[in-house]
Amino acid sequence: MEQIGLDRLTGLIAFARAASLGSYTAAARSLAISPSAVSKSVQRLEQQLGLPLFTRTTRSLTLTTEGRDLHERALRLLREAEDIEQAVLTAKAAPSGVLRVAAALPVGTHILAPNLARLKARFPQLSIDLRLGDEFVDLIEEGIDVAIRVGELADSRLISRRLASHRLCAFASPAYLAARGTPRHPDDLAQHDCVNFRFQSSGQVLRWPFMVGGRVIEMTPRSWAIANTSDAIAELLVSQGGIGISPTYVAARYVARGELLPVLSEFAIDRAPITALWPQSRRNNPNVRAFLGFLEEVFPAQPSWDAVIAAAANGQAALP
Repeated sequence: MEQIGLDRLTGLIAFARAASLGSYTAAARSLAISPSAVSKSVQRLEQQLGLPLFTRTTRSLTLTTEGRDLHERALRLLREAEDIEQAVLTAKAAPSGVLRVAAALPVGTHILAPNLARLKARFPQLSIDLRLGDEFVDLIEEGIDVAIRVGELADSRLISRRLASHRLCAFASPAYLAARGTPRHPDDLAQHDCVNFRFQSSGQVLRWPFMVGGRVIEMTPRSWAIANTSDAIAELLVSQGGIGISPTYVAARYVARGELLPVLSEFAIDRAPITALWPQSRRNNPNVRAFLGFLEEVFPAQPSWDAVIAAAANGQAALP
């Protein structure tokens, strides 16, 4: 029986990932290689097999009949390889190797990244491949070990754990509030300059949620500026750009430095939970277990960022 060569195995991996994700670019990002490397691997595989696997256009990849059959077989092969890898890792006593973590951009930037050096000090043989973005990736297809997302995500193949509340509050700079006054009710926002957030995944602008009279209301105030990252919103507000909504874990560092103040904090709400997700196959993986234990420290029951906001809100309320 002819043995499968390394080159052909590489081509099968690249092909399976491209077929699952729908593009060479997405497959390359998942495999941490260049799109051209994915393309060349697939082309070599097609030449070796003597079969066209994709119908290509400038915008998409479509599997041929032969490609669909091979894709199903390749996925079975990769699942077997995944099971072997997980069995080996489970047998190890200490975390080691690469842990692939996907996280929402602001969560990864403001909560995870500042704390990862502590994880490295604790587990020196463990390295982290941190992938930040607002798109909802398929953890199993992209080989992600743990994802941290905002919201409840239903997927029977995944295990989830709630980490913390995703609390939203309005903020503005002290200089802006001194010049324009402090709104006392969400309706007062109509008389203020506002800055809004646009979701990268959907292109929609954020509807600002407030708890008024025991019920949640949503509004979209007229905004002179819109940005698609939380950090950009915070910088706009610091520069006296007006009033904007931000997760408390993003705004906390600015509040601690006196650059921002919470506004309408008595109307702020917990919008959705921050959740950790991992595949069922990673249940006994020592790397995943170690990281989940680390997350319990990073996301305590009483997050420090909410304490910073609450202290600033109380101090502001005490002012005449």
